[in-house]
Amino acid sequence: MLKSIIYICTFLFIFHVHSQDSLSIKHHEQELSLLFVGDIMGHQSQINAAFNDNTGKYNYDSCFKYIAPVLSKADVTIANLEVTLAGWPYAGYPQFSSPDELAVALKNAGVDIMVTANNHSCDRRKQGLERTIRVLDSLEIGHTGTFIDSASRAREYPMIIEKNGFRIALLNYTYATNGIPATFPNIVNLISKKTIIADLTRAKAMKPDHIIVFMHWGLEYKQYPSKYQIDFYNLCKNNGADLIIGSHPHVVQKMEFHKSHENPHLVAYSLGNFISNQRTSPRDGGAILQVNLIKKDSISQIKDAGYYLTWVYPPKVYNRKKFYVLPIAKFEALPSFFNSYSFNKMKAFAKGSRSLFRAENKLVYEYKYNEESDSYYLSEVKEKIE
Repeated sequence: MLKSIIYICTFLFIFHVHSQDSLSIKHHEQELSLLFVGDIMGHQSQINAAFNDNTGKYNYDSCFKYIAPVLSKADVTIANLEVTLAGWPYAGYPQFSSPDELAVALKNAGVDIMVTANNHSCDRRKQGLERTIRVLDSLEIGHTGTFIDSASRAREYPMIIEKNGFRIALLNYTYATNGIPATFPNIVNLISKKTIIADLTRAKAMKPDHIIVFMHWGLEYKQYPSKYQIDFYNLCKNNGADLIIGSHPHVVQKMEFHKSHENPHLVAYSLGNFISNQRTSPRDGGAILQVNLIKKDSISQIKDAGYYLTWVYPPKVYNRKKFYVLPIAKFEALPSFFNSYSFNKMKAFAKGSRSLFRAENKLVYEYKYNEESDSYYLSEVKEKIE
């Protein structure tokens, strides 16, 4: 009898210790999902579509209603704002100024942070650059890449993101500003070896878990990265960045997760267009990249990464052109949602993008859609492209 009691007590003690150990391990394990969104453009037809004749106001919420569930489910969503919020008069290409309501709708859809260093940063010169910053601040949308002056850059850069026990540094640069230099004392971060190395050195001193560099680079409409992109990817990677994200070409380019590298890191050379009126394939869509981080006992690493293909659907609603960003994995099973021409265009974009990623990507797979659960899952199978 005594032996039985001792055995039971011993078992309960071991079970208690094991349970406490499991809880302790679980307690020390944290996760963070990061979402990266490509080029947010504001062509004149998009501005016209957002205007409500009855209210005399602009509203972009409908543009993102179908993609909002993807954007909002991530812990942190970062997007490339490739327009200014310079106020009236609003205009599209070549010198963009979109209504503030574009930023409002993006926040409503789940975007947390905008990178603002791109070739259109100075489209409306000092007024445009500074007003864009003020609008984003008023909406409590984080931003980096452009600055009122050197003092604000010194104070705010690199941007530090703290979420779920993670500490992330975010940097942002552009190759140029379309021949319109920043007006003193404004600053637009330009791609420069000396500057990037100095900024990465400063970022590392801040002891982040990860360093992101969002680069506006590359050749427009080219689906393969240039030597310039590859050189600066290596520069960033070799100086401490482990997430290098690209924009500007307006088409998707390959994504690589170097998991077994001595310095594990990920590069996405171009995410393509998130929303625009560029209708020629493959400019009519893009990819959203999700990177999942995991942290155990203060050691953080990239757990996995995947992409969502998106396509811009421009139907006419009550004789007015509209723009809807669609998650392809969900809507390719809904042909009745489209006219046949648009459905076939979306399918062609999807086929071309999947073929490129299947051939070029490394350990970055597609998020597929499950209709029964109305949710997405990461598929690590390179399926046949039909």
